[in-house]
Amino acid sequence: MESLLFWFFTFGMLLGGIGVIANRNPIASALSLVISICFLAGLYLLLNAFFLAAIQIIVYAGAVMVLFLFIVMLLDLRAEAKRPFRWGAFFVAFVVAVLFFVAIARVTHSMKDRFVAAPFGNSDNITAIGNLLFTRYLLPFEVTSLLLLVAMIGAILLSKKELK
Repeated sequence: MESLLFWFFTFGMLLGGIGVIANRNPIASALSLVISICFLAGLYLLLNAFFLAAIQIIVYAGAVMVLFLFIVMLLDLRAEAKRPFRWGAFFVAFVVAVLFFVAIARVTHSMKDRFVAAPFGNSDNITAIGNLLFTRYLLPFEVTSLLLLVAMIGAILLSKKELK
């Protein structure tokens, strides 16, 4: 059952990644990225990394995607829709992607015997991260959330054509 779920999550993540690249609409592309992130969280669940799966959903699918959508709101989507599709750029990007994949495969294959899997730890690391985040780093954490709120309000105001 685990191998079936692995292939399901992997295939879904690849389809989400293709959707990010293939969609011309930036909002649909951002939603494809959310789908890919959710499938990646599923892979983390298969590895019994529950904390990483939760952080993947909360931080990336939540906060980062909200920022992406605010940036998309600031773009002029009508001018983007009028631009023609450039096949030459697509071909060059495809060749670079294939060469990058081949390089990664070669490096990974040459180093496969050098790494040993680390044993699973207990939840002490998660507790330590939580304690640090909400004791020593509480002020930077709250300032960051306040900055994100101000950025969100600023993006909404800038994206309006007319202020009444």
